[in-house]
Amino acid sequence: MSGISTHVLDTSRGMPGADLRVVLERDAGGWQRLSERRTDADGRVKNLLPDGAVIERATYRLTFETEAYFAKNGVVTFFPSVSVVFRVTDTARHHHVPLLVSPFGYSTYRGT
Repeated sequence: MSGISTHVLDTSRGMPGADLRVVLERDAGGWQRLSERRTDADGRVKNLLPDGAVIERATYRLTFETEAYFAKNGVVTFFPSVSVVFRVTDTARHHHVPLLVSPFGYSTYRGT
């Protein structure tokens, strides 16, 4: 099944980034909100596209609300949010965008 998913790992705690708000948008001459989800107990959002939506060739943006996540854990963060912009060119493939996050840094990559 094609789609867009994510996984958040809190590297400062060595644990999944559970209950972290994630927003998916598509660039359609301006950012169009497609969905808003929260990561599950394993830090995952398995399908960010709305039910019945088909992935399109486009540029997408995932925004992770890291400040609220860290505040719930009593931690101050340098990054109030993390935005990852990526391009979908092959609509037959699944697009997994993991985020490794800590209060003072983050990294991401194209996952499987």
